[in-house]
Amino acid sequence: MTDRVPASGTVHWVGAGLSTGSGLAALCATADRVLLWHRTADRAAGALAGLGLTGRAEPRALTPDALAAALEPGDVVVSMLPASGHAGLLAVCARAGAHFACSSYVSPDLLAHGEAARAAGLTVLAETGLDPGIDHLFAHSLIGRARARIGAHTPASYRLTSYCGGVPAVPNDFRYRFSWAPFGVLNALRTPARYLQDGTETTAGRPWEATRPLVLDGETFEAYPNRDSIPFIAHYGLPAAWTPRTFVRGTLRLAGWLKAWEPVFKELTTGDDERIAALARELAAAHPTTRADRDRVVLSVRLEVDAGAGRQWTGAYLLDVTGDAVESAMARCVSLPLALGVRHILDGSLPAGLQRAAQTPQRADRWLGELADEGLRFTLTLGQ
Repeated sequence: MTDRVPASGTVHWVGAGLSTGSGLAALCATADRVLLWHRTADRAAGALAGLGLTGRAEPRALTPDALAAALEPGDVVVSMLPASGHAGLLAVCARAGAHFACSSYVSPDLLAHGEAARAAGLTVLAETGLDPGIDHLFAHSLIGRARARIGAHTPASYRLTSYCGGVPAVPNDFRYRFSWAPFGVLNALRTPARYLQDGTETTAGRPWEATRPLVLDGETFEAYPNRDSIPFIAHYGLPAAWTPRTFVRGTLRLAGWLKAWEPVFKELTTGDDERIAALARELAAAHPTTRADRDRVVLSVRLEVDAGAGRQWTGAYLLDVTGDAVESAMARCVSLPLALGVRHILDGSLPAGLQRAAQTPQRADRWLGELADEGLRFTLTLGQ
């Protein structure tokens, strides 16, 4: 087996969009060298200045040739580009012998490169942001605790729900602020959601039609399923002796969102791709995010296990973060776990091949402790 390529200590952070935040600053404190690649060197320098990192990272103008020429074996490339841009960057990394990290879901392209990366001694890290990312850490931590209490070989049934949302810190009439591309938000709503509810596999062709109230810490939200939850039953490594009753990964919105978005849902039902793209532009113009606006990120993961005869276990994590004038909550919650994952590529503790944020309860608990040390606050409630 090929040995893992030793990390060089140099990190290339590619892209400085809405999700670039204090995670980049954390890497500047630990990596030997950090380069920020953006559309132009001036824009990269401006992004560094905005984060208070002038002189701590090197601004660079992003072109494929320039990045390829700068890479050395063992460097780490962090892709903050849209998911469609990851495959091209990963191919550049493979040719240069560089490791790769992103916060996006594992795509077919990333999956296809996983075994080749392992053979080449390279780490490919994905699903290491907020959602996916911190949600995985919470889920694995809860499963590990429940397994220790109930027993992996004890027949039981369980319910696991994981809901995450970026919402306005101060509710508005639209009940939302765009924290990522409006077209992406609308397309996500056009994608059917598959999940398990009360023992039945269910597909919601229009996910918003499956919206239900969800009370967290005394506040009522609206929650709906998102994407395909079913594969994560296997990813989370739940005991084979446990039967899933409910397994849902989904999205949180402020109370009143379903009513406020009725005109949008009508367009999503009847419009073609061209109309939806135009609608995205209209919504972005009608509901702009200003420098005075503050966002809020809420993530809830809850696990209930019932082994019968009075043997029950319940645990829940809740993350609730509000942005400030320096950094949005979304940027903080995406970039900090991603930077943590990169640090573990740098220190050699992540093996070669395709990795996700958490693949064992032990790693999840260790990373959650490290995120808490970085100032990311969350609560764990057991037995309620």
